[in-house]
Amino acid sequence: MTDQTVAVLGTGKIGEALLSGMLRGGWSPSRLLVTTRRPERAAELRERYGVEPVDNAEAAKSADTLILTPKPQDMASLVDELAPHVPAQRLVISGAAGITTRSLESRLPEGTPVVRVMPNTPALVDQAMSVISPGSHATEAHLALTEEIFNGVGKTLRLPETQQDAATALSGSGPAYFYFLVEAMTDAGIQLGLPRDKAHELIVQAAVGAATMLRDSGEHPVTLRENVTSPGGTTINAIRELENHRVRAAFIDAIEAARDRSRELGS
Repeated sequence: MTDQTVAVLGTGKIGEALLSGMLRGGWSPSRLLVTTRRPERAAELRERYGVEPVDNAEAAKSADTLILTPKPQDMASLVDELAPHVPAQRLVISGAAGITTRSLESRLPEGTPVVRVMPNTPALVDQAMSVISPGSHATEAHLALTEEIFNGVGKTLRLPETQQDAATALSGSGPAYFYFLVEAMTDAGIQLGLPRDKAHELIVQAAVGAATMLRDSGEHPVTLRENVTSPGGTTINAIRELENHRVRAAFIDAIEAARDRSRELGS
C-alpha cells in the first residue's frame, strides 16, 4: 500500500470492485477518489465506501494515479476531457478492451506513463485475472503499483501488449463461455428430468471442483479428463458427441472472433 491518491473514473461494476478491493487491502478512503455520471451514484459510493466523488477534471488534477474504466467507445472523449488537466508524470491505467497504450499516449501530454489492464468480472468476488501491459513510458514502479491495485481483486499477469487482444478473448470474455456452458448443461439436466435448481447445484459444484483441480493438482487437463473417462463408459460417449458436433473447433473459432473484435474496438 502506498501513500498515493488514486482516482477511479467511470465507477461502474469493475470500478467499484477495484475500489472495494483496495479498501479491503488497507487503502484509506481519504486516498481514493471516484467519478461517475449520475449524482445519485456518487452519493451511493460516498455512503457505501466513504470515498470522495469528484468530477473528471478534479480527479486528473488531484490524483497521483488515474484508473479509467469506461466502455471502449467512451474512452476517447474521456481522455480528451482529462488531457488538459493531466501532468506529464501522472500514471494512467486503462481498463478498456482493445484500446492501445499508443492511442492513449497520443491523446495525453508527452511522456505520460500508461498501463493497459484487462480485468474480468470475477473481480466482483475477488477472483479476477487482470492482464497488465506497459506503455512506452511506464516503469517497473508503475507496473508494481498497478499490480498492487489489481491484486486486491484476484491475480495479475504481465504480458506484452501485442498479446492483450488474445488475453481479452480468453480471459476478459472467458467467464461468459463458462456461463454459456452451464446454461446448456442445465437445460440438458432439465431434459433428463432433474429440477432446474438441482441441476444447477450439481453443475456449479462440478465446475468449482474441476477448476480447483486444474489450479491445484498440476495435472494437464487431458490427464484430468482421462481420469474421468472410463473405457466404454458414460463420459466417453458424451465426449464423442461433443467431438462429432465440433465443439472444440467452435470454441477456437469463437475465441478468434473475440480477439478480432478486440482489435476492431482498438481501431
